[in-house]
Amino acid sequence: MAGEKEIWQKIGEGFVQEYYNQFDNTNRMGLGNLYSADACLTWEGSPFQGKEAITGKLVNLPFKRIKHIITKQDFQPTIDSCILIMVFGQLQVDDDRPMAFHQVFMLKSQNCAWACTNDVFRLGVHNIAV
Repeated sequence: MAGEKEIWQKIGEGFVQEYYNQFDNTNRMGLGNLYSADACLTWEGSPFQGKEAITGKLVNLPFKRIKHIITKQDFQPTIDSCILIMVFGQLQVDDDRPMAFHQVFMLKSQNCAWACTNDVFRLGVHNIAV
């Protein structure tokens, strides 16, 4: 049927919805359940490896309220049966002005469930050398 989404796109959309719903509703401790045991996170250039280290980073971020406003999301199946996700949007932290952000996830099927194995997050704020 024309226009029907591929299964990898449905899985990716479900992951994105679950991830940002938990993140924005201050259940960041629960985010650890979305990562594989040996997952890697790069947060603004700082690396974290393993579910516990990633959960620790996300739980201890220094803000009270956060809201992700997703502008675009792209999904691709990989040749090794993973799902690559790229998310673009705005991030509203406490009472600050919204900032652009980009996040890339890699999902892999493990034990009949999908888990994030790689996550790269960057704010859309860049210093441009002249």
